[in-house]
Amino acid sequence: MKKLSHELKWALIFVAMSLVWMLLEKLAGLHSTHIDKHATYTNFIAIPAISVYVFALLEKKNKFYHGSMTYLQGFISGTIISVMIMILSPLTQIITTEIITPEYFPNAIKYSVSAGLMKQTEAEQYFSLENYIKEGLIGALLMGVITTAIVAIFTRGKK
Repeated sequence: MKKLSHELKWALIFVAMSLVWMLLEKLAGLHSTHIDKHATYTNFIAIPAISVYVFALLEKKNKFYHGSMTYLQGFISGTIISVMIMILSPLTQIITTEIITPEYFPNAIKYSVSAGLMKQTEAEQYFSLENYIKEGLIGALLMGVITTAIVAIFTRGKK
């Protein structure tokens, strides 16, 4: 496990960042009074998410590879972080849904139906813990690997 302690540390940092982001969205009213703007503003999580990967790979390069890391070494480290984030994503979603913002799903369903974006049954299926856990598993791995593939280009190399 010591071998993966760097990746676990950054996966936990990513999870903490995600939970803080959800709390900020809630406090900004994006899960209630401004839910109509949620779909737009939630995408800004990409900024801190990418930053976490950049810092993780830079630290890996400097602390573990003494300033000289290949693309493959960075890609492997970032992919391991992504897998760990994926494994933790159901817990992250449960904390978000049950503790941080339990009103999000009912509000999202109500808004989607009243705005004519979805029928009631579609909205109930889409805005559910089960669906968000499934999407989180797929999204965490897919977006993590894509982010890693790009970030590893910029963090590789010698001192």
